[in-house]
Amino acid sequence: MNLRDEAPGRTSSSCVGGGRRRRGGVVVPAGARPPQSSIWEVGVSPTRPGLVADMHPLGKSWLLLTGFVIFYVIYLLFGGLVFSSLERPVEEQLRRDVDALKESFLNQSCVSAAALDHFLDQVLAANRYGVAVFPNASSDTTNWDLTSSMFFANTLVTTVGYGHTTPLSDVGKVFSIVYALLGVPFTMLVLTACVQRLMYPLVAAPLNQLQRCGLEARPAAAVHFLLLLALVLLILFAAPAAVFRTLEDGWSFLDGFYFCFISLCTIGLGDFVPAARPQQDLKQLYQVAVMVYLFMGLMMMYLLLRTFHKMADLHGLTTFLQLPRCEESDQDEFREPIVEKGHTAAQKRPSYNSIGDR
Repeated sequence: MNLRDEAPGRTSSSCVGGGRRRRGGVVVPAGARPPQSSIWEVGVSPTRPGLVADMHPLGKSWLLLTGFVIFYVIYLLFGGLVFSSLERPVEEQLRRDVDALKESFLNQSCVSAAALDHFLDQVLAANRYGVAVFPNASSDTTNWDLTSSMFFANTLVTTVGYGHTTPLSDVGKVFSIVYALLGVPFTMLVLTACVQRLMYPLVAAPLNQLQRCGLEARPAAAVHFLLLLALVLLILFAAPAAVFRTLEDGWSFLDGFYFCFISLCTIGLGDFVPAARPQQDLKQLYQVAVMVYLFMGLMMMYLLLRTFHKMADLHGLTTFLQLPRCEESDQDEFREPIVEKGHTAAQKRPSYNSIGDR
């Protein structure tokens, strides 16, 4: 039978003269790998059509990142539940002790200097733990409800640590140590994974576009860094500062900008803390929004620092200062499918360093 007489849709594997095989209407030399068709491109088993046999590496990467983020949220929820169950009863007992001390102090007809000093010491000590004796402080408010405990856990694992709320019990302090020992490196791992996924759309692709517009590699890197810096200042500093100025009583725009800088640099002085005012409107939703802002802000700050490091590599600054170059860990993460219809060569998206080498 002539090779041309066979139906084009038939996928036979008959032998042809010269030790060659025929597969799907294509003559293949003996020992050579058959050409891949669409069934191999999507990773579907030829014996069981429609069954995904092997997921694309990029899809696996995004699936793993999604799992990391979900587990991070679960970890914060777990920490919030434990801190709330450990610290809330101790806080309530401290609040009762402060109320009794205040009642005893007010019932004294003649107050001595020693009694006044003792009262002030106790009040200031309780205030450091978030328990106040002021008339506008409602007895129903607590620093250890679920969302407040998650907020504390978030500041703990991100190393921001405002210090406005601290564990009261010894068990809570021990749990904080263990929780931070596991949570801090895991948070850094999640942030690093997120930044690696953002390197192409926010760094490599814009650089490639700038070079297509006629800029050389080094000027393009400098322009891109300045644009990214301006974007970060606008979205993560100026806009949130305006929001905090509106939501927080007594905060100016400068106070809000200062809080954003102190938080995203993980300094966490604690002189300005959002959602700390008693009877805050929508306090739980506000705290969740601040937690999301801190995570996104830290991620973008890490991306900005990594971009600056790569720009320093491109300009030779790290070599001049004898510093280590930024690791090339994102080159193999942004590849197109290995075989496409009508194409036999693998295509790869440009990375930062590959753009700089042009």
